[in-house]
Amino acid sequence: MKIAKVTCMPLLGATPDGGWSRGFDADESLHALIEVVSDEGVTGLGSVYTSGDLVAAALKVLRPMLIGASALDPAAVSENLHQQTFWQGRGGSLTHAISGIDLALWDIFGKVTGQPVSRLLGGRRRESIKPYGSILMAEPEIVRERLQAGLARGFRAFKLGWGPFGRESHTLDETIVKTARETIGPDVELMIDAGGSDAYWPHGYKWAIRTARMLAEYEVTWFEEALRPDDLEGYIKLTEHAPLPIAAGEVLTRRQAFLPWLERRAVDYIQPDVTKVGGLTEEHRIGQCADDHGIMLVPHGWNTAVGLAADLQLVSAANTARWVEYITPAPYIEDLLAEPMKLDAQGHLRIPDAPGLGLAYNPDGIAKHTRGIKL
Repeated sequence: MKIAKVTCMPLLGATPDGGWSRGFDADESLHALIEVVSDEGVTGLGSVYTSGDLVAAALKVLRPMLIGASALDPAAVSENLHQQTFWQGRGGSLTHAISGIDLALWDIFGKVTGQPVSRLLGGRRRESIKPYGSILMAEPEIVRERLQAGLARGFRAFKLGWGPFGRESHTLDETIVKTARETIGPDVELMIDAGGSDAYWPHGYKWAIRTARMLAEYEVTWFEEALRPDDLEGYIKLTEHAPLPIAAGEVLTRRQAFLPWLERRAVDYIQPDVTKVGGLTEEHRIGQCADDHGIMLVPHGWNTAVGLAADLQLVSAANTARWVEYITPAPYIEDLLAEPMKLDAQGHLRIPDAPGLGLAYNPDGIAKHTRGIKL
C-alpha cells in the first residue's frame, strides 16, 4: 500500500487567542490538518500546531519523498523525511509538518491492522485518563466564571496559563491562584502555566522560585514554563529547589533536543507536543526515555480533535501517565468530532479502542473550519 495523496487543511475561524502577548484573531491559522490517502483508498488524518501557510510550504518540499512511499511504515517514512531534510530546517516547520504526516500514517496503519495505535505502540497500559481543562488566565472574576463552566462540564483538573500571570504583579498572581483554589475546592487538581515561551519573557530563577513557593501553599500540582524555554541551567536549578513539580518542553522538537533535559533531570514532567515534536513516533520514544529517567510524560496539547486523539493513544501506551491536556471550550475539538467526548463521574475520558487514532470525525465540522475543504 503506497501513499497517493497528501493534503493540507488549514483551520480557520475559531483560532483560540492562546495568550500570546501580541494576540491572535479567530481567522488566523495556527493549526492545520493533514490528510494522507493511500492508493487503496485508506485515509489517515494528522494535526499540526503550525500555520497552514507553513504546512503547505513544507509539503511542497516533502511531497516528492512521500508520494509512492509506504503507507504502512510510519516510523520508517517519518525518519526518512527527517534524515533527508536535515539541512533544510531540522526542528522548524518541516519537523512540524512531518508530525502531522506521522500521525496520519499511524492512523492508516491502525485502520489496516484493525488495531488502536496504542496497541501498535507496544500495548495499552490504561483504558482511561484524567483530562485537565486548559484555560487561559484572566482577571480573578473571569477565572472564576471559566472554572465554574469547566466544573459543570465534568472536569476534575484544571490548568490556568498565560494571560496576566507574571506580567503585572505578584499580588495579582496570588489573587488569581487563590480565587481558583476557592472556586474548585481542595479535591480538584490545579496546575499553573506561566507561559515563559511568550515573547520577551522577563523573569528568571529568583522570580520562579518565589512564585513556586507561593503556588505550593495552594497545593498546585505543577508549575509550567516558569522560565524561558532554552534556559536549561535555570530549569535544572529550579527543579532541584522548587517545593512542587516543574514542567516544560512544549517548544522542543525531535528526540535529540530532549536528551539533555532528561539526562540532567531539568524537569519533573516533560511536555512534548505530538503535533510539533515529530509525531507519535518521536513522542513515544521521548516518553520511554523520560520513563527511564524517572520523569513523567505529560503531553502538551493546545490542540485539535486529531491531536487529542493522538495524545490519548500515547498516554494509553505510556509506562507512566496521569493526565492529558484538553482545551475548554475548543471548537477545533468539539466541532470536528462526530460525537462529543464525555467525561465519566470521576472526570476521566475513556481512551478510544477503535482502529487507528480511534475517533470518528464530523466532515461538516471540518469543512466549516477549513473553509470548504472536504475529507
